[in-house]
Amino acid sequence: MTSATRCPSLTPGDRSGYFTVVDPSTGEAFDEAPDGRPEELDAVVDRAHAAWHDWRADPVARTAALLAAADAVDAAAAALAPLLTREQGKPLTESHAEVARAAARLRYFAELDTGTQPIADGRPVHSRLRWRPIGPVAAIVPWNFPLQLASAKFAPALAAGNTIVLKPSPFTPLATRMLGSVLAGALPEGVLTIVTGREPLGARLASHPGIRHVSFTGSAATERAVAAGAAATLARVTLELGGNDAALLLDDVDVEEIADRLFWAAFRNCGQVCMAVKRVYAPARLYARVVEALAHRANTTAVGSGLDPASRIGPVNNAPQLARVEHHTARALADGGRAVAGGHRLDRPGYFFAPTILADVPADSPVVTEEQFGPVLPVLPYDSLDEAVRAANDTGFGLGGSVWGTDLDRAAAVADRLECGTAWINHHGELSLAQPFAGAKDSGVGVAGGPWGLYGNLRPFVVHRPQEA
Repeated sequence: MTSATRCPSLTPGDRSGYFTVVDPSTGEAFDEAPDGRPEELDAVVDRAHAAWHDWRADPVARTAALLAAADAVDAAAAALAPLLTREQGKPLTESHAEVARAAARLRYFAELDTGTQPIADGRPVHSRLRWRPIGPVAAIVPWNFPLQLASAKFAPALAAGNTIVLKPSPFTPLATRMLGSVLAGALPEGVLTIVTGREPLGARLASHPGIRHVSFTGSAATERAVAAGAAATLARVTLELGGNDAALLLDDVDVEEIADRLFWAAFRNCGQVCMAVKRVYAPARLYARVVEALAHRANTTAVGSGLDPASRIGPVNNAPQLARVEHHTARALADGGRAVAGGHRLDRPGYFFAPTILADVPADSPVVTEEQFGPVLPVLPYDSLDEAVRAANDTGFGLGGSVWGTDLDRAAAVADRLECGTAWINHHGELSLAQPFAGAKDSGVGVAGGPWGLYGNLRPFVVHRPQEA
């Protein structure tokens, strides 16, 4: 068993109150976590409410605690990163980067200050705007970036003066529980609670009447249930629901110069990134060169256990997701597509799928129209730029997109036409802590990141005072 968090957590109960956790590089269970019961959430949320009153009252102590928490996370990286790799599958270097990002996010939000703002409205009163915390926050986190996405939710929520109940995915609960134990040394009891378990635990947390804000990252299908549950209690929601990001290559692009960046924008974390490149549109005259350049990298990149220093791409995280990747690839091939690289599961234990580049795939194949969320990338040709922009925008998602070319002004003009929350030029998927992260269309509701992420965890409070005579 991994060490239990000192933050309050659901009662483990007997052995039947646990579920197993699988190492995706072997396909075998290697540990277990408490399978919390929904009826136990009342006590957890009550403790979060009790802790909220003191936590919100002293911003100076709150800042000091969050900075101490960041230092504790950094100090625990040597233990956190291997456990994260063991349960998630990503290379160890990426797990260390994820731990560092969690610590950096705590520092960033700890030092943000909303202050008090005067309101100039021409009336003979002094009006001042303050920002107040809203209460206990529920955070529901997926399995692709367990610690990074957890910190993206708890860092702004805690910095705003709220308390938080955090539920990781049942596929990746262990590093999050260890993180909770690390944070418990810096945070007061009840401020951050880690609960683990299978459904309906998450649904019950999202609809709990004591929760004032639900922050969820995951699939659009699950989002609808989360949003419905939160609506029943009028809780605020922030929903990040994935994407089907297009990379649009212009006819002046230097294929070899951008090929590495483009490949890793699609295949980092085995393609299990909400804002990864999931479709590439290339000019017809450059199409063969683009396909060849990407296929070469797919065929020569080392795939293996994330704990092996030689591995650059790990396994798909779980069996259901591997089945989805296999299904989308098989359908693309049945639709007339070609696997120029990969196209199949690797013949070894674990959930490994060969890095796959697909050519000649019809535009209506599910691997193009849906989020495949795995190491599979379709490349599609286009004849006119207007046609390519229409195709890039022809999706229900709108998280990110990118334009690649030599003429930066022209690329920026094309990027302005993309229907998404973030557009990059000659790179993809890079975010700073200070910028907002939000999607268009079905990619989400609300904003994470930067000051906007902090304000999403606050409510305005205005005081009107008569002017002195």
